[in-house]
Amino acid sequence: MLRIFLAGAACCLLATVATAAQPPLAAEIVSVAKIWDAGEHNAFTDLLRHNGKWYCTFREAKGHVDGDGQIRVIESADGQQWRSIALLAMEGGDLRDAKLSALQDGRLMISTVKWTKNDPQVKHRSLAWFINPADGTDESHFIGDDNFWLWRTSWHKGTAYNIGYATQGAGSVRLYTSPDGKKWETLVADLDVKNKRPNESALGWNQDDTALCLLRCESPAIAQLGTAKPPYKQWTWRELDQPFGGPQIIQHSSGQWLAAGRVYKPAAHTSLCWLDTEDGKLVELAKLPSGGDNSYPGLVWHDGLLWMSYYSSHEGKTSIYLAKLKVSEK
Repeated sequence: MLRIFLAGAACCLLATVATAAQPPLAAEIVSVAKIWDAGEHNAFTDLLRHNGKWYCTFREAKGHVDGDGQIRVIESADGQQWRSIALLAMEGGDLRDAKLSALQDGRLMISTVKWTKNDPQVKHRSLAWFINPADGTDESHFIGDDNFWLWRTSWHKGTAYNIGYATQGAGSVRLYTSPDGKKWETLVADLDVKNKRPNESALGWNQDDTALCLLRCESPAIAQLGTAKPPYKQWTWRELDQPFGGPQIIQHSSGQWLAAGRVYKPAAHTSLCWLDTEDGKLVELAKLPSGGDNSYPGLVWHDGLLWMSYYSSHEGKTSIYLAKLKVSEK
């Protein structure tokens, strides 16, 4: 709080000017490169470093909601030269929003959803897809509940967590857990985010095991921040200061949290933000080269830099990009 004293002949005036919280972190874009544009529309990314290699996954289709989407997985030893190792498809369905994680046996796990547009009863079924990069074998399992879109699998102390959102009815979100990524249980049937049309989410954990959830909401269009202590059955929610699409979060070595996703003003673009968990705000640190149809990033720390995958149509064709950012304490 800044206090300004103005002295006059007859009186002394006290003016107070509120100062906004300043981000404790600064971000600098080191490089940005297009890494894939082979599909007609390449979008909705995630990024993983596993066993010394890079993996990026995304959807290929005719458009943002057009066609029967397929999930592409590409691999790189250095983050520069990439090759395709899998193209996942399911007859009669649009596969969407693939998210990567890894199992101890070396396999990749992809959380995705099958959208069946001609089935009025079961439009969405979530899947866990397992790929062995060594030999290319794969298997898939339907997980969760019909018409609940399980968004991103996140692992904490050997347990998998995923927040699914209802795709029919008034809208709700529930928390699932699994010991192996195949067999899932409902831990919390309704996370009690009221009248917000909640959907996309990102989970993270503090050192004391407190869970955080950055949640996109549509009605009104304002993001929510949830927190919970173990065993994660009681959640507290607060509104943030703006909408935020395709969220992903990651913790800096300082303990501060970063959020990447779509910021909507002055025009939709992909952004890296400081997530102010105390005051409930998102403060932009870096605007990625992006525009039009864009966002849905993946985040990985490596060699002192933050690597970010995302997609964008700012150069015409909707393509996959990889950025490296230097994030430092002020």
